[in-house]
Amino acid sequence: MKEILQQRRQKLAKLFPNPAILWSGGASSRNFPSNRYSFRASSHFLYFAGIPLENSAIRLEQGKLELFIDDPHPDSTLWHGATPNRREIAAQMGADADYPLSELIKYTKDAATISVQDPKTYDQQCQHLNRFLTFEGIDLELAQAIVKLRLAHDAAALYELKKAASVAIKAHLAGIKTTAKAKTEAEVRAAMESVITAHNMTCAYQSIVTVHGEILHNEQYHHSLKLDDLLLADVGAETAKGWASDITRTWPVSGQFSPTQRDIYDVVLAAHDACLAKMRPDVEYREIHLLAAKVIAEGLVSLGILRGDSDNLVEMDAHALFFPHGIGHLLGLDVHDMEDLGDLAGYKDGRIRSNRFGLGYLRLDRPLRSQMLVTLEPGFYQVPAILRNPDNRVKYQSVVNWDRLSQFEDVRGIRIEDDVLITEDGIEVLTAALPTQAAHLEELMRD
Repeated sequence: MKEILQQRRQKLAKLFPNPAILWSGGASSRNFPSNRYSFRASSHFLYFAGIPLENSAIRLEQGKLELFIDDPHPDSTLWHGATPNRREIAAQMGADADYPLSELIKYTKDAATISVQDPKTYDQQCQHLNRFLTFEGIDLELAQAIVKLRLAHDAAALYELKKAASVAIKAHLAGIKTTAKAKTEAEVRAAMESVITAHNMTCAYQSIVTVHGEILHNEQYHHSLKLDDLLLADVGAETAKGWASDITRTWPVSGQFSPTQRDIYDVVLAAHDACLAKMRPDVEYREIHLLAAKVIAEGLVSLGILRGDSDNLVEMDAHALFFPHGIGHLLGLDVHDMEDLGDLAGYKDGRIRSNRFGLGYLRLDRPLRSQMLVTLEPGFYQVPAILRNPDNRVKYQSVVNWDRLSQFEDVRGIRIEDDVLITEDGIEVLTAALPTQAAHLEELMRD
């Protein structure tokens, strides 16, 4: 691993010759100092240090790394057991030098950085560098260099990402098989997350396990499971080194899709499969999104929910009444990789977000490239705030058959999401072992 870390530092030096300091951050307290939330190191720190250290920093310059961290306090052994000292940690990551954290102030001249989410550490960054942190000047140049590196995953990263995907698949299989005997969403969530915990991993994000799939980031788990419900589960695993997976499947609580549920599910699956068939290097991700929108529009026309030509419907954003979000995002150390940098990673230089209803939530707008990992997640949702919006009712009154739509009231939300690695000549779906076909999901529930 040290060799991979050194290669990453050397690649950064070619793109950014100036010194850079990356802080790991620290844990926040919940309700009193020693009762803390779980710590998660900054992803930019992890990418070059490789170890999830707390209250530490690394200084990078010309391919070399200097570690700044304090030795553990003697009393910490009582509470936390024996932990490595600074020299041992430095050796693990292949550091060229190591110092106590208090020495960092001596090495900050002309250094760039990226702000962390932890407010206490952010204040420390500002104090050490004697400035507020913004995406300007050398900080912006550093961020741009890191984006170039992290857009394509090296062998060590892919090893971790495949491990995360494998465990997430097992978690979803456990959720599917638990649903038949579960009474609430919380029970299915527990079955899924227990698999992740058993593999010594954590959840890559707050799990979504809900019968209210129309709420895109639903984090409530108290609803009862009813036989006519669809259960949408968006659950991913994160390895101990911070690499993430992100999977969504939707299945019927009863074990069998109703005719209306199956009709809509097959529309979403058609969009999913059409996009997979088109993904390869140099294809614009925006075109993948628009392809999904068109296939969904075509499917809804065939079901009598929408009226008109699919191209015209997408142009007027009628599809976004039911598919309002983007088709996916970058995946890596963060589940929405590098989104702490805003759209700097997701959008190619010179591009900005659209103000269109059907494109405004697109998280990724750049050409696909080899070794890039992205999610693919088309969906269908009946969001009351969208469908009942008076302006939408007026704008789309001629293209939506509201009476026909009312016959699909047992479909609140459906999403199918996979993790897709772009290869030199095509794709590798890291989550392909988890079925997407409706009949296969029904078979898993029967088993």
